[in-house]
Amino acid sequence: MSSLPTIQRMMIEQFDLKIEDLTPDATLESLGLDSLSVIEFMFNLEDELKIKMSDERVEIKTLQDVVNLTDKLVAEQSSAAK
Repeated sequence: MSSLPTIQRMMIEQFDLKIEDLTPDATLESLGLDSLSVIEFMFNLEDELKIKMSDERVEIKTLQDVVNLTDKLVAEQSSAAK
């Protein structure tokens, strides 16, 4: 299952963005998000999906990068919880 719809909904709520702008290939920079906004969003995403982001630094440039990282963490952490 892809986390894209959840991420899109959260970005609309948090940053007042339009759904048509939230395509997987959209860069976070083109959406007007600076590094602090991205970090804040990732904390909110952790809370929403009950996941823990890794301390490892990961380059996130596009919305698809956020989806890929989130889906990977959800899969890893849900299998580890079983």
